[in-house]
Amino acid sequence: MPRTDVIFYQEDEGDVPVLDWLKGLHRADQRAYESCVAAIGRLSESGHELRRPLADILRDGIFELRIRKGRVNYRILYFFHGRNLAILGHALTKENKVPKADIDRAIRRKKAFEVDPAQHSYSEEE
Repeated sequence: MPRTDVIFYQEDEGDVPVLDWLKGLHRADQRAYESCVAAIGRLSESGHELRRPLADILRDGIFELRIRKGRVNYRILYFFHGRNLAILGHALTKENKVPKADIDRAIRRKKAFEVDPAQHSYSEEE
């Protein structure tokens, strides 16, 4: 199985939502941050083959990485572009179900990415 490239979605203004969320998590809870980074690594290794309990499909091509540390549930919403590219579009800390507004935001980002992948791909060189 080929490796899946994982990239961060970038807004038109240059904001990188998941990267910003991870930076905040790193400051707040080092162990949770490490667990989230490990889950992203598993996504890179397994791509479309990743299943519950670590990943699940929500709707409309939006998937979630499912990380739990203690009583806290972390979710990183992502989507695929082609066979071997996963885009991390949104992240949140949740209590129950992933809110509809968060899924809708990820869907909007997916559509924007599909229109202009280069514009919405984060690169450290910028």
